[in-house]
Amino acid sequence: MAKAKRSDVLEYLENANMLEIAELIGDIEGKFGVTAVAPVAVSAGPAGDGEEAASEEKISFDVVLTGVGDKKIQVIKVVRSVTDLGLKEAKEVVDSAPKAVREGLTKSEAEDIKKQLEEVGATVELR
Repeated sequence: MAKAKRSDVLEYLENANMLEIAELIGDIEGKFGVTAVAPVAVSAGPAGDGEEAASEEKISFDVVLTGVGDKKIQVIKVVRSVTDLGLKEAKEVVDSAPKAVREGLTKSEAEDIKKQLEEVGATVELR
């Protein structure tokens, strides 16, 4: 069995999507009993009440349409209003649920879109 070179690993990572990289990290953690933890800068300022830690947990959210419900046309209209998609593209997103509607949003933006979609009967997840 040929040994993988560092350049091979880097090339793989350059071409892999984030889901594949996340799975690889999980495999490495399981196999070697380690945890991938990003280094955190420590400030000498006063200690917070935990709000900072909660905000650092997740800063980017994806709105994923998991179900359409009975009002498909209304869901398509909402998808069009929260994206720059045309009618055909919005219909394709709705028809291919589960599908990400918007990605990389702040928590408040994501919750607002989720609320709009749920009001017309869609099922939505924030990831």
